[in-house]
Amino acid sequence: MRKTITVIDTFGFLFRSYYALPPLRATNGFPTGLLTGFMNFIANIGKDFKTDYIVFALDSKGETFRHDIYPQYKANRTQAPDDLLRQLPLAISWIKDMGFKTIEISGFEADDIIATICKNTKQLDISTIVVSHDKDLYQLIDDKSDIYLFNPIKKEKIDENYCFEKYQVYPQNFADYQALVGDSVDNIPGVKGVGDKTAQALVSEFNTLQAIYDNIENIQKPRWQTLLKANKQNAFMSKKLVTLHDDCFDFKLEDDMKLPVENPILKIEDALIEFDMNKILQRVNSNGLSYKTKQPQKEKKQEFQTIVLDDENKLFEVLKQIKEENIVAFDTETTSKDSKTAKIVGFSFSFENDIGYYCPIDHNYLGVGKQISKQTAFEAINILNNFKLVVQNFKYDFEIIKRNFDIELKLYADTMIMAWLLDSSSPVGLDKLSLRYLSHKMIAFKDVVKKGQDFSTLDIEKASLYASEDAIYTKKLFDFFMQQFKIDKYQNFKKIAFDIEFAFVSVLITMERHGIKVDRGFLINLQKRYETDIKQIQEQIYDIAGDRFNIKSTQQLSVVLFDKLSLKATKKTKTGYSTDESVLETIKSSHIIVSYIIKYRQLNKLLSTYILPLIELSQDDKQARVYSSFTHTGTATGRLSSKNPNLQNIPVRSTRGKEIREAFVASAGKLLLSVDYSQIELRVLAHFSKDEALVKAFVDGMDIHRETASIIFGETKADEYRPIAKSINFGLIYGMGAKKLSQTINTTTKEAKNYIDSYFDKFKTVKQYLQNIEKFVLTHGYVETILGRKRFFDFDRANGMQKAGFLREAVNTVFQGTASDIIKLSMIKIEEEFKNNDDVKMLLQIHDELIFEVEENSIDEIKEKIVHIMENIYKLEVPLRCSSFVGKNWAELK
Repeated sequence: MRKTITVIDTFGFLFRSYYALPPLRATNGFPTGLLTGFMNFIANIGKDFKTDYIVFALDSKGETFRHDIYPQYKANRTQAPDDLLRQLPLAISWIKDMGFKTIEISGFEADDIIATICKNTKQLDISTIVVSHDKDLYQLIDDKSDIYLFNPIKKEKIDENYCFEKYQVYPQNFADYQALVGDSVDNIPGVKGVGDKTAQALVSEFNTLQAIYDNIENIQKPRWQTLLKANKQNAFMSKKLVTLHDDCFDFKLEDDMKLPVENPILKIEDALIEFDMNKILQRVNSNGLSYKTKQPQKEKKQEFQTIVLDDENKLFEVLKQIKEENIVAFDTETTSKDSKTAKIVGFSFSFENDIGYYCPIDHNYLGVGKQISKQTAFEAINILNNFKLVVQNFKYDFEIIKRNFDIELKLYADTMIMAWLLDSSSPVGLDKLSLRYLSHKMIAFKDVVKKGQDFSTLDIEKASLYASEDAIYTKKLFDFFMQQFKIDKYQNFKKIAFDIEFAFVSVLITMERHGIKVDRGFLINLQKRYETDIKQIQEQIYDIAGDRFNIKSTQQLSVVLFDKLSLKATKKTKTGYSTDESVLETIKSSHIIVSYIIKYRQLNKLLSTYILPLIELSQDDKQARVYSSFTHTGTATGRLSSKNPNLQNIPVRSTRGKEIREAFVASAGKLLLSVDYSQIELRVLAHFSKDEALVKAFVDGMDIHRETASIIFGETKADEYRPIAKSINFGLIYGMGAKKLSQTINTTTKEAKNYIDSYFDKFKTVKQYLQNIEKFVLTHGYVETILGRKRFFDFDRANGMQKAGFLREAVNTVFQGTASDIIKLSMIKIEEEFKNNDDVKMLLQIHDELIFEVEENSIDEIKEKIVHIMENIYKLEVPLRCSSFVGKNWAELK
């Protein structure tokens, strides 16, 4: 059955609620008309809307991108009544307290958020109800996609016919109509002298504003021509202002958007009593829920026992009860999510069903009760470390315990990784996992710790409930996952988890703790040079443009390029002509200013993304090292991802990018070593497809791209067509079609298709193998890597576009996932080989490449050992090969 989402134009609705009801007041004198109308609406949501999801869209504070286009936008709006302004913050607070999802995006209005949601729900085939009768939203109405507005005051549906009957214009042309008539409320000028009738006639004949101006000489009434010509700039500016931006954030359907099962009004019962809204509460209590036709059963709350161990003797008595075979779930509570700076507040553990123990260490509030000492905690954790410890996100707790107690926790199992193995495309947080697999709603951190405070300020009894629940449900999840691993389709997951993935956690911990040294002086000089260069380029752009403007504003830049300089626009968005990278590259040869703008953007990105963060992150470290965090479960294919900072994304191709890599250096007496798998994903393709030509090329040690070019285009053209062959080789692995290939190699789609057809004509086994992957995933719903990791796809619920995407991802997962498996095995083996060797440190993994810091005197011997391990870690049908480079800084490693 088709799902439905209801989106509320929050401020629009609240304003209309205020004016729709008489000026009510509570006995304390506080105005309540707006609040009463709003709560009546909430009480009737289930009755008025048969909806599955609900979202409240909020206007952002301050100016939006429309003010960049037209500074006078909304300039003539009068101050709202004081009584209305007093109620607004309370209404917004109640929305959040009731647990409804709110979305606010800086620089955008609620209408843009609604437009973005509507665009995405179309693709997801979800019916959409927009609660508003604001005409600015009429452009979103789409009967075919079941998107309509709902007037909550009159309780009437606003669809395409309603729009046409009222304005004689259909929704798809409504923005063009608005651009002509303008809007006095929002101070949008439109075309002076053009009213409703004229605009309706023009839109009826020509449909769009652009078409009106393209055919201006064909307009019969001379006066209309005169008005349009005199106000052309205002007309197109008005079109930009009224057109909703439908890509202002990354929209995803989430659980917190679901319509609540229990009546949310009960969550603010005390507030309603305070403001004399007893009638609303009486309706809730007498009629049950308006959300469903009958009162649903309350979600059964899992009961568990929590015990505070604040006494040393009591703590050690409990520890004595743990048996050698027991699984012990362990969790820390800290002052921050940042494991590199957080202080421990307490820890919890569970080894019996539904019983959790909490040990408070460093709670800090007035009247705090008894707590165990750090020394006692140290001794207790050492005892727990002798048992089979199960942890959710072990890497975090390891770092906390290591920094606070200098104890290295031993991992038995990590439930986060177990969950990721079962479903690599879904969230793996404890709250989400408990709800999904155990139907248990965890206590939310925000519900126990006040905003602006940390866990140390929480009452110990409440802390014990929260912390013990974490340990108890970590253990329950472990037990559940172990049962799942016995099911046929997951039968090899236990071996993968315990033999590979858990061992790999230790490698990541070591690598993260090593960090990598940066040359701060070099970076600071680089910062100064970049800032000088940016300023010079900025002035050059101003000189060429003949005006000063905000280069970072896409709207202002668009006006300069396409209006003032009359360059040919190649792509249009809802807010105007696009100035993204692809557009600028296309028009680069048209005007010198474009090259300066590209350079300006490149330098700003390098400065803000890399140089400044690296300076900041290294300033407090005595060795001037930066310590990235590597996310084990961050991708569905199995590739690592890096953050804070992202060291997998340091630029390499451009000269400027190489300068930044030059800032990463070896310590005194050491060198950096890079060992990189050569074309590993293509070798995996050869291994799986067993294509004779491909296998032979790798076995014979040929240049695979030149050999591919030779086979497709002939030996005489091999060198010329090598770049095209390379693009085809790698493109196939990523599911690249003819259109994408044509863009990559700068040719026509037809020519690109001919290249692909020629490739498959020569490598028939490869084509058959890729088709077999697609057939397999469509039949079984998953693909598998070389070590047996599986990625699952839900084709049953996917639309056509999603299915095509799933097929591309499935093919990519086989190759990228297998490459990830192989380098993971190598990293584990290298860690074992050099575990007690201070001459070598593994610093970074950049997908198929590893970077080490090696003692200068041992470089040759260590390089040889590492290359040998990586080339012999797994036997394929073709040899694994690595390239290696040595240097004093990262830029020298190529």
